[in-house]
Amino acid sequence: MEHLGLSLALFGAALAAALAGIGSAIGIGVAGGAAAGVMTEDPNKFGSCLILQALPGTQGIYGLLIAFFVLNKLGLLGGAGAVALTWNQGLQILASCLPIAVVGWYSAIWQGKTSAASIQMIGKKPEAMGKAIILPAMVETYAVLALLTSILMLMGVQVG
Repeated sequence: MEHLGLSLALFGAALAAALAGIGSAIGIGVAGGAAAGVMTEDPNKFGSCLILQALPGTQGIYGLLIAFFVLNKLGLLGGAGAVALTWNQGLQILASCLPIAVVGWYSAIWQGKTSAASIQMIGKKPEAMGKAIILPAMVETYAVLALLTSILMLMGVQVG
């Protein structure tokens, strides 16, 4: 029981990085399939396809960022040693990680699908690149809101 708080906090950090990362991998894979199809017709569209394929990767970065914030809050970065946490503090940190873990996972997949549709659009109308970026960027909004929610919740947890 003495390490339950630390275990819960680390589980939250792992969920943030893992679920958001899995969502990003799926989203990038979906967009990459569409990009490969477009580039078989016109290899010169590589740059445009790459930009749109990369968009779903941000959620994985957001999840990793929250994991680093948690590790820093716990004193595990820099070799200082972990702070003592109650199970309640650990649970609060775990809860703080859930917004980006869940929303990051889910939004990255949908952003990948939207990016794939946008890639198909530029395959037919390359001049529509600006519009093609805006569509998946709209999905990104919710990942950013989840990131901010996780940061604000994490900042509110008192440790040490």
